[in-house]
Amino acid sequence: MSARRRYIVLGNGIAGTTAADTLRKNDPDCEIALFTDEPYPLYNRVALPPALKLKTPESKLFMKTMQFHEDRKICFYPSTKIELVDLDRHIAVTSSGTEHGFDSLLVATGGRPNPLIVPGGDADGVCYFQSLDDTRDLLARIARGTSAVSIGGSYISYELAEAFRDRGLNVTWLIRGPHFLHRVLDEAGGQLVDAVARKCGVEMIYEDTADRVEASDGQVAAVVTKGNRRIEADLIGCGLGLTLNYDYLPKDRVRIEYGVVTNEFLETNVENIYAAGDIAEFYDVDLDAHYTMGTWASATLHGRTAAVNMAGGRQAVLDVRSYTTTLFDSRMTVIGATPDIRPEIESISHAEFTGGSPAKWAYRRLFFYGKALVGAVLIGDMHAKVDLVNVIRSKRQVWDDRAELLRM
Repeated sequence: MSARRRYIVLGNGIAGTTAADTLRKNDPDCEIALFTDEPYPLYNRVALPPALKLKTPESKLFMKTMQFHEDRKICFYPSTKIELVDLDRHIAVTSSGTEHGFDSLLVATGGRPNPLIVPGGDADGVCYFQSLDDTRDLLARIARGTSAVSIGGSYISYELAEAFRDRGLNVTWLIRGPHFLHRVLDEAGGQLVDAVARKCGVEMIYEDTADRVEASDGQVAAVVTKGNRRIEADLIGCGLGLTLNYDYLPKDRVRIEYGVVTNEFLETNVENIYAAGDIAEFYDVDLDAHYTMGTWASATLHGRTAAVNMAGGRQAVLDVRSYTTTLFDSRMTVIGATPDIRPEIESISHAEFTGGSPAKWAYRRLFFYGKALVGAVLIGDMHAKVDLVNVIRSKRQVWDDRAELLRM
């Protein structure tokens, strides 16, 4: 081990870039190398959906510059893919064969969109939405398109459906499950989202999925579903989940389930190897469960926490995750833990969406574990968000007060 500690951070999203910056603050004399397979410094992925709707210009997306890394003496390697992490020799090897030594390494490489695996799924016009390059491609296609299909029941598929409709396309949203976010929303919540989407002119199809894509001269022409529906479209947007990017890790050494498994300190089972952001299947002490958490704020906290621990600290991840998004003519916030994390989580809900504008409709679902409030979903009325977060953080038993909390 060298006198000056050597850190490698893989991935320059908000988790990786925050970690590199925090390492420099906590260890002024260390060596830091930051790798990404994209050609850009950090940009705001949360701002990509409004960029797709022409509400945020590309110039406003970038959060860091090359100069930022130079000023902090962070060796930044854009457009560089890591092929292998050799745990015995403590080196990371790039696809060009260059070796970089480390004393501690952070895995923060996120994931890549799952492809649409059906006949014709590789036709021109089948698109994904994760990166700046994806956004540029979609912007060009939307500008010359007339109709689109969004496939999936995830946040990404919703963002695509909303952007397509906002830009004036005829939109069909194809969801395999019974409703949007069926692991988080109950039937009433799904019905509210359905009503909001239809009010905005989106055709909704549930419990059906793509069987094949029809193309003309290689270009998307239609989606044919397993239910034998034929939906004409010149653009297909897919939100089908992620495959996490850990191919460079030795699977026989690093524990991997869905993500790279860590403890509450973001340490993997291999000494001096850490994980943060979307890829970290971290341990939640309060829920006694491992899960991944793909929100911007949580990834920021992960990056900061991992860096503190890499530099010799002992800080656990303590967070109430929160994700807020527009929802056509409404808004939605998901806070804390939901039943997809622990099936034992109980819930109560209330919905109001009859008549009037969708902006006035409201839905609330509260999640409880061990009589404590651990999560919530709000659609429409957001005024209780801060109070509910504070109740979650208090960890006190409030099951007997659940009806009052629902009216908060």
